[in-house]
Amino acid sequence: MNPQNITIGVLALQGDFLEHIQMLKRIGVKTKEIKQAADLENIDGIILPGGESTTIAYLLDAFGLREILIQKIQDGLPAFGTCAGMIILAKKLVQALPIPLGLMDITVNRNAFGRQIDSFEVPLPIKPLGDKLFSATFIRAPIIEKTGPDVEILATLADGTIAAVKQKNILATAFHPELTRDTRFHEYFISKIPLANLIPYVL
Repeated sequence: MNPQNITIGVLALQGDFLEHIQMLKRIGVKTKEIKQAADLENIDGIILPGGESTTIAYLLDAFGLREILIQKIQDGLPAFGTCAGMIILAKKLVQALPIPLGLMDITVNRNAFGRQIDSFEVPLPIKPLGDKLFSATFIRAPIIEKTGPDVEILATLADGTIAAVKQKNILATAFHPELTRDTRFHEYFISKIPLANLIPYVL
């Protein structure tokens, strides 16, 4: 499928959704801001950006997006969550709040890397992106503490901390690939859209 024929929705309730939109435009993909349930029609995939996970979860409920988003992703809509987006997609959180969508079989600890001043950037090997390291930016990043049997680990830090995962039609990263000029992770997500459209739940 030609990237120009793909439309990716970007959840635009809060957070760094504009950075994802700019990244997608750089690789020639059409974008659509998702702010209400009707916006979820006629998209080929969705990105849940970084931001404040509690705020994003609250706004999902306030704008009536939670249940329809769950249903669409369960039906095979490819989804990509970064940082807070990963928290929202998780099956379980260490903390009581926010209430995640429960879609990806991971247990996540919010803000586990510390405060904003503890943010860092590290060259990271990511299996599907080839031999060139990816400059991964972690900002108040969550940690994946547990993965289910169907979750594939795509990248880890030197100490073994999980940084990127894949399960069926869902990708998630603890870092912010949209804050670099490296388009490879977004291209990887886009490259799986045709297969996901033909065979639900495959990515």
